[in-house]
Amino acid sequence: MNAGILGVGRCLPERIMTNFDFEKILDTSDEWIRTRTGIEERRIAGDDMNTSDMAYEAALKAIENAGITAEDLDLILVATVTPDQPFPTVSCMIQERLGAKKAAAMDLSAACSGFMYGAVTAAQFIQSGVYKNILVVGVEKLSKITDWNDRNTAVLFGDGAGAVVIGPVSEGKGILSFELGADGSGGKHLYQDKNLHMNGREVFKFAVRQMGESCIEVLNKAGLNKEDVDFLIPHQANVRIMEAARERLELPIEKMSKTIHKYGNNSAASIPIAMVEELEAGKIKDGDLIVMVGFGAGLTWGAIALRWGR
Repeated sequence: MNAGILGVGRCLPERIMTNFDFEKILDTSDEWIRTRTGIEERRIAGDDMNTSDMAYEAALKAIENAGITAEDLDLILVATVTPDQPFPTVSCMIQERLGAKKAAAMDLSAACSGFMYGAVTAAQFIQSGVYKNILVVGVEKLSKITDWNDRNTAVLFGDGAGAVVIGPVSEGKGILSFELGADGSGGKHLYQDKNLHMNGREVFKFAVRQMGESCIEVLNKAGLNKEDVDFLIPHQANVRIMEAARERLELPIEKMSKTIHKYGNNSAASIPIAMVEELEAGKIKDGDLIVMVGFGAGLTWGAIALRWGR
């Protein structure tokens, strides 16, 4: 049984924090941030908006977009490193709010690769015939673990949630291949104690190499070529890293999703948020071959080749 995306949704906080806002509190500039990262602004959730609130709003939209009800859900997977609290999980909190009474629920943690890990996990349950409708949410409130005095990391991250419903799709559609990976020896380069810390140089080198390699790997596994790719949705971490993946696939610039300038790095939420953006813009069409690829703390990575449609 093929597993694909039946519906999508997202939630972005209303508050916009621009690079010029950072000029007032840090020794930095709009030009410095834009040229090095591609980010111009990001969304920041207020004290009255928790991770679970954003996950719930994105989930509602994805369920409606899929044409099902919450009671049709068999499983809820939430990818996050910024839950409201260690437990109960965000997945259990939104299960109750949605009224998804028959759904099992669990959170998973793979940082910025979290959505990829969640989507691949969901696909296994669908392909085995165990479950029919699975909600996968990538959500982060990174503002609560950001060191606002660290100009190297504070400017990078934004808050938000993206959700998809994964279920059975027709032959030839859905997830064609995937790759998941981890290298724990790189964990020291991106971690959290109280706040988030990153060795930008080392993470950049890793990401540039791994994003491109993972894209090629999933195409090889699916028996496809670079010429077959219609659209690339990379993790929105840094525009130079994203460009490296695009160039590896030899794609024209208009065939790569770019939302980083508006939303910054949303960690596990960045790929599903970008997906919704491109669908609303009409850039993803039925039958298109989509490559999604991400990397994150751990160090972790993941990629999916997906034929869009039901």
